[in-house]
Amino acid sequence: MKEKFYNHIVQLQETICKELEKIDGRGKFLEDKWVREEGGGGTTKILEEGELIEKGGVNISKVYGILPESMQKQLKTNDNKFFACGLSLVIHPKNPMIPTVHANWRYFEMYDKNGKISDCWFGGGQDLTPYYINENDIKHFHSVCKSVCDKHSDEYYFNFKQNCDEYFYNSHRNEARGVGGLFYDYCKETSNKSISQWYDFIEDISNNFLKSYIPIVEKRKLIDYSKSQKEWQEVRRGRYVEFNLVHDKGTLFGLKTNGRIESILMSLPPKVSWKYNFKPKPNSEESKLLKILKNPVKWIS
Repeated sequence: MKEKFYNHIVQLQETICKELEKIDGRGKFLEDKWVREEGGGGTTKILEEGELIEKGGVNISKVYGILPESMQKQLKTNDNKFFACGLSLVIHPKNPMIPTVHANWRYFEMYDKNGKISDCWFGGGQDLTPYYINENDIKHFHSVCKSVCDKHSDEYYFNFKQNCDEYFYNSHRNEARGVGGLFYDYCKETSNKSISQWYDFIEDISNNFLKSYIPIVEKRKLIDYSKSQKEWQEVRRGRYVEFNLVHDKGTLFGLKTNGRIESILMSLPPKVSWKYNFKPKPNSEESKLLKILKNPVKWIS
């Protein structure tokens, strides 16, 4: 399974980067291959200062070795040998009318002392972080997510959306990071679901990612914006940074397993602002965003 999934994300990285370069029109992804001393490595692809994309990263990694004791406790396992591979992407557009997007798909294996697989699972998700609310954009993103989920289970979309709303939440700010999407983890084989069926779902949802995001970029890319709207984007990017460094399990896993720091932190936006006790004007478009982030919205039925 690990070879099959790794081959999938290698091809997926190539496909996503080509499509993003195409819509940007100017920027090109730079490739950076790296090796992890403890075992494995990856390929980081970064686009900076493009026509539309201010900073975007599409990473794949394949790492293995001994799991730190702290991670063993978190996973509640006595086995300490692991393998993990995945693709992670974050796109930070220049135009504040275009939302930031994040996606991740991963596979994990644990091994017993004899080297046999003792546990394995898939995880991942995708979520949208707008700076200005456009309900049609958000509904489109969620509709693509739901249409793929529904092919595999009637329960997936609503369960994974709820997971996303709960996970991507800045509890120290009492607000969501964005307007949600999907989040799922520990997708293991059960009596009702084989690991191959989980792979089929992950392959399907990841192959349809571009359909959820590119149409939004196409509609918003030529909209003019003001200096104050750009400043608002940078304030909200600060909240994005806070979540990734304080709460995000993927970031913390990378840091605790001696992952490559440049690749782990590629998700951070290039220009960010923290203004003391900054509050938008009442009844403004900016305040509309904050109101929505306080309580999860049922975007589609």
